[in-house]
Amino acid sequence: MYKTIIRPLLFHFSPESIHRFAFSFIKNALRIPGAKALCRKLFQNRSPKLEREVFGIRFKNPVGLAAGLDKDAVLVDELDAMGFGFVEIGTITPVGQPGNPQPRLFRLTEDKALINRMGFNNEGVAVAAERLKNKKSNAIVGGNIGKNKTTPNEQANEDYKKCFEALYPYVDYFAVNVSSPNTPNLRALQEKEPLEQLLNELKVLNLSKPAPKPILLKIAPDLSNSQLDDIIEIVENVKIDGVIATNTTISRKALSADPKKVEAAGAGGLSGMPLTRRSTEVIRYLHTQSNGSFPIIGVGGIHSPHDAVEKLKAGASLIQLYTGFIYEGPGLIKKINRRILEEGL
Repeated sequence: MYKTIIRPLLFHFSPESIHRFAFSFIKNALRIPGAKALCRKLFQNRSPKLEREVFGIRFKNPVGLAAGLDKDAVLVDELDAMGFGFVEIGTITPVGQPGNPQPRLFRLTEDKALINRMGFNNEGVAVAAERLKNKKSNAIVGGNIGKNKTTPNEQANEDYKKCFEALYPYVDYFAVNVSSPNTPNLRALQEKEPLEQLLNELKVLNLSKPAPKPILLKIAPDLSNSQLDDIIEIVENVKIDGVIATNTTISRKALSADPKKVEAAGAGGLSGMPLTRRSTEVIRYLHTQSNGSFPIIGVGGIHSPHDAVEKLKAGASLIQLYTGFIYEGPGLIKKINRRILEEGL
């Protein structure tokens, strides 16, 4: 029903306007007595065989929501009821910011893809922390953190540390986002020296806490093998807890959409099915070259149980949905978990 009736209706409207509408509708609908219980019955697949312990956290299933959909922790309880094993909020910055000018989110329906240049639009870390403080469910939450657009790279580490401090009491793990293509010069922080310095500073801050939280690094799919080798070296040197592979791509290769439509959309990160193969390649490379020495969360182009299984077999410990969730609907979570049980993964 989602793909035949609901999605065509939703796709008649602009992506951002329908995003706001959908969030409001879900929030209000699941306030109705019994609605969350019904949602769990429809979409959840509970089994001890789905549970995973990764970087010291027990997940009820390995299918999570990637950062970008619930930037401000508005729907954590509701998304948990839909069956996600964990929810990653953000990207959060120290101070709220509007992001890039609209329009900045575009559908390529022929490719089951999105192009976005949102630019870390969010309400700021204090707002997200307050919402998480009041969450009702026991959802596992990841905090995806970044820097404000106006913060120069030389001062970026302070932004990440401010976000870490504010979210520390309320999230279960941190994702350090230096790989979005939509904040000027952000990807320069993926270079070996500044990245190692940033992660070292966060690690020192983390170790000063009574109960350190796992820190993961979110990387771009556009890195070369030599750059991926640097990532492996940094992870092992700094001893962070894992990698999220991958963010959106700046590539526009092998798209089915009209080139004029793609050109009109302009700059931004591409997500969805065109990213499926590349993100799996990155996961496999990291897993193989590191001898499986750290966990990987696989994300990018998961639109089917087959896509999810491929990433798990490539070396991912957990997976995340974003664009696939939008195109395939919430039923995809249950379908993936069912296939994982069938495959015995």
